[in-house]
Amino acid sequence: MPYVKDYGKGERINFLASAKFISFTEQISDAGVTADANGRKIVKAGTIWPTNDENAKGLLFADIDVTEGPQPGSIIREAWVLESRLPVAPSVEAKSAMTGIKYR
Repeated sequence: MPYVKDYGKGERINFLASAKFISFTEQISDAGVTADANGRKIVKAGTIWPTNDENAKGLLFADIDVTEGPQPGSIIREAWVLESRLPVAPSVEAKSAMTGIKYR
């Protein structure tokens, strides 16, 4: 379903498989984020945070604009998700580390 934000048009993909989830606020870094065609640095919803490896803690709940630097974001720690709808497939190590995330 399309939506409009101040930095342009995008498409929000629902990756949650259930209405119930647990999330916590974390600081989302701008390090290594590449600017899009509009010059904005957007970390996509469903991104594995902080890294897609054994250090993974959860999934970003919503898109976060880090163009102006690190920003707070909601990290899902427990939920059922649709793995095929995540922006990047979780590695085996990330899946093992994110014990509260279940996949359909």
